[in-house]
Amino acid sequence: MPSNPKPMQPHPMETRGENPSCLVSFVGAGPGDPELITVKGQRLLREADRVIYAGSLVPSSLLAQCKPDALLLDSAAMTLEETHAAIMDGVRRGQRVVRLHTGDPGLYGAIHEQMDLLDREGVAYDVVPGVSAVFAAAAELQCELTLPGVSQTVIITRAAGKTPVPDRESLEQLAAHGATLIIYLSVQLMDDVVRALSTAYGQKTPVVVAYRVGWPDQRIVRGTLEDIAQRVREAGIRRQALIMVGEVFQENRPAVRSRLYDGSFAHGFRSARS
Repeated sequence: MPSNPKPMQPHPMETRGENPSCLVSFVGAGPGDPELITVKGQRLLREADRVIYAGSLVPSSLLAQCKPDALLLDSAAMTLEETHAAIMDGVRRGQRVVRLHTGDPGLYGAIHEQMDLLDREGVAYDVVPGVSAVFAAAAELQCELTLPGVSQTVIITRAAGKTPVPDRESLEQLAAHGATLIIYLSVQLMDDVVRALSTAYGQKTPVVVAYRVGWPDQRIVRGTLEDIAQRVREAGIRRQALIMVGEVFQENRPAVRSRLYDGSFAHGFRSARS
């Protein structure tokens, strides 16, 4: 080795210096556990001069990491236009602005409409992904969503309510696939969800309802399509919960093995072994 090695230079993507005009960042806060924000998201949050966050969905422990003089704005009561005005006010002041969304901003995050307005203003922005509640729930359950021989497909959807869903994406249509089904923003429609799924999945199909996963008050309710609606009512869960349906959620399932680590299976890094 050289006696005086050159110091390591930061990777270009480890700094925002590559685009100094980018003052706005949409950041995924994760599902509720303050340690489940990404390292990049945490850094941007700590650097921010202005943080516009999603009300009760973002843990206060994350906001405690902000600079003491950072302006914190709760967007819970804001309209799209008011949120945009708050972002633009920060941009015009030359501030670093973080729009902090729960989970991953790319999933039911309503960021497209916000980015569209910034595009019209010619304002550069970036998006930092976050841990979605579905993956936090799978980790809490110690469950694989794509279990070999059981399901190799995960469908993420929501039931039709105040926000319409295209007819081709109705729960009845999606249930026909028999895949692992993750339903957001729909626990208040639990009876409707059960009716829509029961024919295709069958009454005995396992269901997990994960309430505020990652938060100190998280609750996990297990059941089947036959009894989950009653169990959810008894638990008093009416919002902020995932509905997770499929055979992968069956408890005490016999062990299965993937082909990836099977000695008889060859791939680019390993020959088959007898």
